[in-house]
Amino acid sequence: MNSLTERLAATLFQAFPFGQQQLRNRLVMAPMTRNQSPNGIPTEEVAQYYRRRAEGGIGLIITEGTYINHPGANGYPQVPAFYGEKALAGWEHVVKEVHAAGGKIIPQLWHVGLIRRAGTEPDPSVPGYGPMEVLEEGKVVVKAMSKADIDAVVEAFAKAASDAEKVGFDGIELHGAHEYLLDNFLWEGTNQRTDEYGGSIENRTRFPVEIIKAVRSVVSKDFPVVFRFSQWKQRDYNARLANTPEELKRVLQPLADAGVDVFHASTRRFWEAEFAGSEDNLATWTQRLINKPVITVGSIGLDRAFSLEQFQGRDYPTVQFDQLSALADRLEQHKFDLVAVGRALLSEPDWAAKVRAGDYKTIKNFSSEALATLVV
Repeated sequence: MNSLTERLAATLFQAFPFGQQQLRNRLVMAPMTRNQSPNGIPTEEVAQYYRRRAEGGIGLIITEGTYINHPGANGYPQVPAFYGEKALAGWEHVVKEVHAAGGKIIPQLWHVGLIRRAGTEPDPSVPGYGPMEVLEEGKVVVKAMSKADIDAVVEAFAKAASDAEKVGFDGIELHGAHEYLLDNFLWEGTNQRTDEYGGSIENRTRFPVEIIKAVRSVVSKDFPVVFRFSQWKQRDYNARLANTPEELKRVLQPLADAGVDVFHASTRRFWEAEFAGSEDNLATWTQRLINKPVITVGSIGLDRAFSLEQFQGRDYPTVQFDQLSALADRLEQHKFDLVAVGRALLSEPDWAAKVRAGDYKTIKNFSSEALATLVV
């Protein structure tokens, strides 16, 4: 029996096609909000943070969520924008640094939807935007989007995608997960509209489909478009976008037909089964149903899943590698194509290189410092 290191070398550390380019391995840096870009502008420290993960051996970096040019797109302090001369210049520098270190990089284009509340930068007077109006204490905190609002967001996503290609990114990811705007429309829990954007699964996919088609119309044919989606929501880990494989296909097939090249199936634990009667996870089901390359993600290299407790300083996970054998098993069975690593990379820029070498003992543990700062 080959060692785990040998098995990962034969699977995880093999090249993979991505558009007209090749990723040097199957490892992806998952998008993680860092709140380190004052005034929405990625700094030199941000550039070096991403470069170090490329130097450490990651094949493809997906940036933290970066908000498009729409008044309600942002929901958090000091996260990066993806419009304006200064922000785009900052991103162009990030791209150059990552490329110089041998990595590929795509931005995660983001609109936070109903998560936003008035008081958030860049314009504190702007409420959230979503499929439905939301009232809190009798006040409108989320605006129900009109057709004009929908069209404006579609245009903003397309412009961001075009700008991403112009400044040298290797593709884009559309954030359609975790209770942000595209997910707000996809999930019936937040979308009870009665027009053409609500009701049936097909209607609820209409808005994301319009965005994907608009993006495809302004980027090159071989410029990869990744779509991230999730069953779970920020405020409900047990939420379900699709209750059966058949429903999942009805959600994802229109997105694939519109022009998605790769699906990024966000789960909290990659080893958990998605539907009864099968051990396969969400990424594997996506691959089987849609026949597109897929990225799996979820607590890789750590001993527990993401939880809010971690960000409140009470429940930090520790490094754990027992489940890498299960990861190798699934890679050998071609159950997914790419593997995204998140929190484990925050404390250890050289995670990929150390795993490649079987040097597990020197990998730095995940810590609160890695949440508060950009470890380089």
